[in-house]
Amino acid sequence: MDASPKQKIDFNNTEVAFRHKSDSELKQAYWLFKMIGSNFLTKVGPPITNFMLNIGLPIQGAIKATIFKQFCGGETIAECEHTIEQLHQGKVGTILDYSVEGEDEEQVFDFTCEEIIRTIVRADGDPRIPITVFKVTGIGRFALLEKLDAKQALDAAETEEFERVKQRCEKICRTAYERSVPVMIDAEETWIQDTIDLLAIEMMMKFNKDQLIVFNTYQIYRHDKLTSLQADHLIAREAGFILGAKLVRGAYMEKERKRAEEMGYLSPIQVDKAATDKDYNEALRYCVDNIDKIGFVCGTHNEESSRLLTELIDEKGIAHNHPHVYFAQLLGMSDNLSFNLSHVGYNVAKYVPYGPIKAVMPYLFRRAQENTSVAGQTGRELSLISREKRRRGI
Repeated sequence: MDASPKQKIDFNNTEVAFRHKSDSELKQAYWLFKMIGSNFLTKVGPPITNFMLNIGLPIQGAIKATIFKQFCGGETIAECEHTIEQLHQGKVGTILDYSVEGEDEEQVFDFTCEEIIRTIVRADGDPRIPITVFKVTGIGRFALLEKLDAKQALDAAETEEFERVKQRCEKICRTAYERSVPVMIDAEETWIQDTIDLLAIEMMMKFNKDQLIVFNTYQIYRHDKLTSLQADHLIAREAGFILGAKLVRGAYMEKERKRAEEMGYLSPIQVDKAATDKDYNEALRYCVDNIDKIGFVCGTHNEESSRLLTELIDEKGIAHNHPHVYFAQLLGMSDNLSFNLSHVGYNVAKYVPYGPIKAVMPYLFRRAQENTSVAGQTGRELSLISREKRRRGI
């Protein structure tokens, strides 16, 4: 493919970053990040909100109009239409993410499986929704996956239960294959991840022979995941399929370190952020070097890694819109990355979570806590929004 003309990317261009937001939406985002920046509110907010929801106080409207609106597309696929179109105006795709979690019943797993399939059907033929996603814990019991990872024997009922998990996973991936809609399998905690990895490889062997459909996720804050990526690429070469890789830094660091300490095993997390950044950037280089046989999603809010990938793409003479490379961020965060990347022709998509408000609250609380725990993230968002407010004179 011919390379796109080289164009220096400016992640500080707030006019492009917030073009999709009206003045009132920009002011609301400013107020919201101000609130999130308060550690006190982020700590006391979740228990108070849960208590109010559980006793039936009418606060859903307030949640929906504020934090839900910033980070979620709606309660249903249909309600996400406004967000899908708004992102598309800035040449950014949507990844519909049904964000209900922590369930434990077979009927819920069946419903979630069908809902994920509905996102794939909705994406079929709509270029505004280029990728879909699901979590294995959305379609199977956490404790069952944990038992499998620990290499414990399953009884007959559990063996049948896991068979149903595999069937749901295959049904999702087969639908994705039949409709040519890529689907990413999200990463989860280390003590269930081996089982998820095996499922992902199995699905890629079935459905990635002639097109890029299934992606597994590599959490590079784990010190073994760059090696895993390279090993999986060798498996893909031997077995004759395209490796789909979503590269993220990771989402369970505090939980992982705490469990490792409590249970007396070596923490799976890198020794420091510098080690994570080094491996993440090395993973980007590896994927670019093997772009014919690896399709990858650079899932990051990190400006340095995003810039590095743009430089690697230009160095190799790869087209900005090469189908094997996507950038991805979460809705409501890092618009300066998403929209400035799409502005110069890169493939970009935002995770757009949706689901009933009460069921999506754990996701929303994590986003708020992430913004305060990731050094400078809230401050960065606020400074960019403030700059755009000044530019607009509002």
